[in-house]
Amino acid sequence: MSNMRYAGIDDQYTQFDTADVLLQSIPYDGTSTWGKGSDRGFAAFLDASDNMELYDIETDTEVYRRGVHILDEISGFSSPQHMYESVYSNVKHQLTFDKFLTYFGGEHSVSIGIIKAFYERYDQLTVLQLDAHADLRPSYQGTPYNHACAMYDASKHTNLIQVGIRSMDRLEGDHMDRTKVFFADQIHGGSNWITDSLALMTNDVYLSIDLDVFDPSIMPATGTPEPGGLQWYTVINYLREVFRTKNVVGFDIVELAPIEGLHAPQFLAAKLYYKLLSYKFSS
Repeated sequence: MSNMRYAGIDDQYTQFDTADVLLQSIPYDGTSTWGKGSDRGFAAFLDASDNMELYDIETDTEVYRRGVHILDEISGFSSPQHMYESVYSNVKHQLTFDKFLTYFGGEHSVSIGIIKAFYERYDQLTVLQLDAHADLRPSYQGTPYNHACAMYDASKHTNLIQVGIRSMDRLEGDHMDRTKVFFADQIHGGSNWITDSLALMTNDVYLSIDLDVFDPSIMPATGTPEPGGLQWYTVINYLREVFRTKNVVGFDIVELAPIEGLHAPQFLAAKLYYKLLSYKFSS
């Protein structure tokens, strides 16, 4: 078991046996095609978490008291397929623990194996993807385990709902159910999209958040920052409703690629992670 500590919390809240939450880093950055550095995201996230207040004003809770245990990272992959197989088998095992499972990338390809393990465990699983990119290519650069393919398998085996999309290849449209896609330009200035997307979800929801769903003005530290993204309150107000009305069974946060000397993006990631836990255990 890892000896890393989340957010500087006391030992009594970090023990595997008593913690309600497991956090695992998958620092894989093997197929990203432009901006590199998401393999350094977890260290930056932990550093920011150490400097974050642990009282959440909105929920009036200190969710760290539920316990957060950091598992040993999954790393040392020889290929994209090796990464996928290792992640899948690890998560399959972790799903027997009766804990709330959370993951931190790495690039978005780490989600492929996670999601497969979850949809084999949960019938009628909704995967809620918050992302700038559709990630629906069947294969890219010679492998189906590329970050550009992160949601292709989910699109075939789960109820995939995509939020914040504003960049895609024309051919990805062949694998997209547009009735379940909420493009960033539709979200801007509107609120019906929240009700409409919730109505499309089954009860059990797995959440996959690519940080590039946020606008680059607040989240520049990603591999491919796309203009026209979502703002902080848009995202967390939405996620609060998801947690309030659905059973979120796990989540991942991916694609944080730290920029030297710029601390705000990893602090956003740290606050986002803590918000999600606060929503999970107060709803």
